[in-house]
Amino acid sequence: MGRKLFVLLVILMSVSLIGIILVQAYFIKNSLQNEENRFELNVKHALSWVSKSLEDKEFDRYARKVYELEKRGVNRDTSAIREILIKTQDDQRDETIIYRNTILEESFKVPSVFFDIGVDSISISRLFNERETKIYSNTALNNEGDLNINPERTYREYLELPEVEKKLFETTYRDYYKNFPIYKRVSPEEVSDLLQYQLKEDGIDIDFEFAIYDKDLATKVQSENFELNNSSTYGVSVFLDNNKQSDYRLYVDFPERRKFLFSTIIKAIVLSVVFTLIIIIAYSNAIYQLIKQRKISQIKTDFINNMTHEFKTPIATINLALDAIKNPKIIEDQDKVKRYLKMIKDENKRMHAQVENVLRISKLEKNELNISKDRVKLHDLIEDAITHVELIVEDRKGYVKTHLNASKSSILANESHFTNVIVNILDNAIKYSDDEPKIDVYTENIGNNILLKIADQGNGMSKQVQRKIFEKFYREHSGNVHNVKGHGLGLAYVKRIVEDHHGHISVESEKGKGSVFTIKLPLIS
Repeated sequence: MGRKLFVLLVILMSVSLIGIILVQAYFIKNSLQNEENRFELNVKHALSWVSKSLEDKEFDRYARKVYELEKRGVNRDTSAIREILIKTQDDQRDETIIYRNTILEESFKVPSVFFDIGVDSISISRLFNERETKIYSNTALNNEGDLNINPERTYREYLELPEVEKKLFETTYRDYYKNFPIYKRVSPEEVSDLLQYQLKEDGIDIDFEFAIYDKDLATKVQSENFELNNSSTYGVSVFLDNNKQSDYRLYVDFPERRKFLFSTIIKAIVLSVVFTLIIIIAYSNAIYQLIKQRKISQIKTDFINNMTHEFKTPIATINLALDAIKNPKIIEDQDKVKRYLKMIKDENKRMHAQVENVLRISKLEKNELNISKDRVKLHDLIEDAITHVELIVEDRKGYVKTHLNASKSSILANESHFTNVIVNILDNAIKYSDDEPKIDVYTENIGNNILLKIADQGNGMSKQVQRKIFEKFYREHSGNVHNVKGHGLGLAYVKRIVEDHHGHISVESEKGKGSVFTIKLPLIS
């Protein structure tokens, strides 16, 4: 994958992720706004219901008192407000019909003690309708000449006027109660009960505080902890007068309004956050894998180049040796033939070792490498491993010194593989020393474990390289440069073998001052 295509892909994925997050944020914000609007609508509905209920209850109390006074037989004064008189003459039946329809007002005065409104007395009126039909004989009317005679038949009907009477009652009680103190008209408990009932009916089951204000001044009708807050307080006029106006206003405040609103959409928020996190994790992992695969691709390219070079060298050496043997002068010289044959054999072993190393690490990753373990002395494995590299060290005027201070060194290990582990570390110490290699090998007992430390005074490594040194194919990136032979499999193989022996390997290094590889293994008794 080209660099430009890779950057473009990352940018597109990032823009998509940011877009998804913004859409989720917009959805949550929009949902919260909808809940706020619905909450406000329900609160206003509840307040309107409470306001009407308070007025209806007060009017009912007023009406019941009037009814009780009527039952006591208070003196009434009845007068006609309006009367309709219709006279009809029926010649066929020899009759005259007179129809009368009258609206009567009945009023009476009662002491104010029954209403406790601060005046001597009040006048109460009620209306009703009287309808009367009288039928006279034409013969009798002609003889008498007036309507003072008794009619032959009379029909009379009385009918109350409830709607008119109610309107009259409402007008009367509103006029008298208009300037009446609010605490005498309603109690805090009554307001609280009505609010609690209707709010719960409208789906708002949270704590609230309330108060009734008189021209922006607080009255006695309020809850203990009420505070007028513009952001969470709602209000409605109560006890309207005959002009549909009022000095009193009922306010209700919800201290936990925000918490309640969030609780209504908390499930949607949680699911949205969870799925967004899943997308972010998936995105991060995808980017990480893309970067990792790109690095692996670069490392593999270097690995192939380096390995090709390492195969080309022994192949070229073998070809030259074979060409030399074919020379008639050389073929007769047995010493030279043996020397060239030995070179061919050594180069062949070198290529075989490289192939085996690749196969071993592949089998380890697939858990196909069967490693049998026996009781061995770690000190013996160290001495054996040193013999594999001592000639190279001596040739470069270096040294390998041992400091085997561990009193116990018996471990359960595979002799061949663990010897290879030590040889690999020693070989790295030699290869990454520009001057003569100087290597010290230490052992010591820590509890039921033995520590093996291999320290060199070579080139050392940066912190970044130390974190990746045990990864497959990893080498300190230098492109197709072959001053140091290898293909990045040695330490990956070392780590897998050590872990298979239930051990742990680590490295401490500083650029230009050398490295220390530490292997910790369990002892056996």
